Amino acid sequence: MLNDTSSRRDFIKKAAAGAAGAGIAMSMPAYSYARIIGANDRVRVGIVGYSDRARGSLIPAFLKHSSELNMEIVAVSDIWNKRREEGAAAISEKTGGKVTPYRNNEELYDSGMTDAVIISTADFQHALHTVEAINAGQDVYSEKPWANTIDDARLGLKTVEGSDRVFAVGTQRRSARNYQLANEYIKSGQFGDLVAVEMTWNVNQPGRWRRPREVAAIRKEDTDWNRYLMNRPYEEWDPRKYLEFRLFWPYSSGIPDQWLVHQIDTVHWFTGLPRPRSVVANGGIYLWNDGRRNWDTMTAVFDYGPFDNPNKGFQVTYSSRMTNSAGGVKEIYYSNGGTLNLDTNTISAEGGLQENHAKAMGMQANLLSEMKLAAAGGMETAANTGVDDATSANVRNWMECIRSRKTPNADVRAAYNHSIALIMNIAAIQTGKRITFDDEQQEVVVA
Repeated sequence: MLNDTSSRRDFIKKAAAGAAGAGIAMSMPAYSYARIIGANDRVRVGIVGYSDRARGSLIPAFLKHSSELNMEIVAVSDIWNKRREEGAAAISEKTGGKVTPYRNNEELYDSGMTDAVIISTADFQHALHTVEAINAGQDVYSEKPWANTIDDARLGLKTVEGSDRVFAVGTQRRSARNYQLANEYIKSGQFGDLVAVEMTWNVNQPGRWRRPREVAAIRKEDTDWNRYLMNRPYEEWDPRKYLEFRLFWPYSSGIPDQWLVHQIDTVHWFTGLPRPRSVVANGGIYLWNDGRRNWDTMTAVFDYGPFDNPNKGFQVTYSSRMTNSAGGVKEIYYSNGGTLNLDTNTISAEGGLQENHAKAMGMQANLLSEMKLAAAGGMETAANTGVDDATSANVRNWMECIRSRKTPNADVRAAYNHSIALIMNIAAIQTGKRITFDDEQQEVVVA
């Protein structure tokens, strides 16, 4: 067990050293190889971070399927004493089983109690906590965003791909049927080449990401500030940066960390493109001047297309504001023949090339046929914590893959690719410049 002075930094150095070796799996503890799960064996799961997302969405989604798939939650690891005790008690009450609280992940993994973990900690910790878990022989479900720095993203990718563990990330659109149908339709070629994508995520919630009562109540001795910081630069205890981390870089970038990654992931999925060619961004803190450092309003433009053909491609315009909810959450894909709207789950000829315009250019009209993507429901937004169908399906898919050892819908490449788009967006925010990416060096480039 690490003491306070060595804290997370020494652990991350060890993790990085292990990842730098010839094979990640060679640095895993011996017990990870002995943990071979049979078809009828009960899978023991730990919760890493008893957060709002874990409590309100991930745990209920898991419990919805746990009896059928013979899995159980047996442990909670949280460095804040309040959350770990509440988590253990609440899960025990729901399941009737014993749930053991652990002060930190070292204690959890040293106990040998778990085969898999669900990670729902602060934005900047997900990839690093994945590294810990994989090196401890665990299968992993990690919340998004996966990584918001390139070093963490590269380490996480190398660790997961160098192991035999089942990993899934919480971009749950990949398990939603309407999105799966949209993916199949675009890939079929019927939609035509993308010419533009418009995405919005607008809310009017001054209290979102704020925890004033908890900030006033928590004491430094109630938690482990050193472990919380992990590989971020040391600074003195600040309860706002602990509990309201989404408002402060380098713990989160706010809007891009929380909302962009859900939506930009669908672009990668539908097109097969791993990242944008370039990103620019603008915005600011226009209304909620409450001490935050991350913007309350942002517009970013992403250029996508073949890396070897700058004359072919499309733009993604992404706008989000926390000051007015008009427009809500939308994802609209455009081709020359019409529109795919994931708010209404409708494919239409709206905006397609009309006969009169085509004829004047000696062309044929290009108008898509009207159709619905799916009979059920509207777009899953995940703007509010809850057990929506997509989260339930994504957690179930991971649970089934633990049994089958197949690759989940939202795999580590999906996690890495959304991280790269996020990191490029953050660089555009911080520099005010056009950002590109060097694939050979795996580094952002300020153009």
